[in-house]
Amino acid sequence: MTLANQILSFYKSLSLQVKLPQGVEVLNPYQNATALELCEKFYNKFYNDARPRRMILGINPGRLGGGITGIPFTDPVKLEKNCGIPNSLPKKAELSADFIYSMIDSNGGPHKFYSNFFIGAVCPLGFTKNGNNFNYYDDKSLESTVREFIATSLQAQLDFPIDRTVCYCLGEGKNYGYLTKLNAEHGFFNKITPLPHPRFIMQYRRKKITDFINLYTQKFSHPE
Repeated sequence: MTLANQILSFYKSLSLQVKLPQGVEVLNPYQNATALELCEKFYNKFYNDARPRRMILGINPGRLGGGITGIPFTDPVKLEKNCGIPNSLPKKAELSADFIYSMIDSNGGPHKFYSNFFIGAVCPLGFTKNGNNFNYYDDKSLESTVREFIATSLQAQLDFPIDRTVCYCLGEGKNYGYLTKLNAEHGFFNKITPLPHPRFIMQYRRKKITDFINLYTQKFSHPE
């Protein structure tokens, strides 16, 4: 079985059967036929082997990137332009995807990068509230409610050929704190390395994008 088969099987199986806080809705792109088809094309293109990858974990899918395509940090523009996968989705760019693909291009492009890394999310399903993105840690009751789902989902992904030496966490604050505590309980990875979140970089440090790309590259090159 290829890594692509395992990833796709995992995403197709995702379902969150819990009571959510009032006004919070689940964002599950894998229940959308178009997103699922794009995922199949993407993962079969870049993960059609059984090579181990290191994990990079974001927060959870957002409405304009992974929430549409099903592929973390990959909006319809990057999917077509950078990954060579045409799609009929509205071509609206997403800030985090802008940074991630600038970083990927600086590290040899999608084929090379994805042959070494698998990008996922601490919570593989996203959330919205009043039509806006809502992170799993934005509400204490939500954070508590999805804890078992997050732990089970992470454990399931470790059945993939994953290099557990280090996991890169996108987000140095709440996402990193949450993942660190969860990792201390379950021993998913030997080490969690935090990195500034792409959205933070693009919103508040845009003039220093090159410096942050270099930081990512340095951390990836020296995992110990």
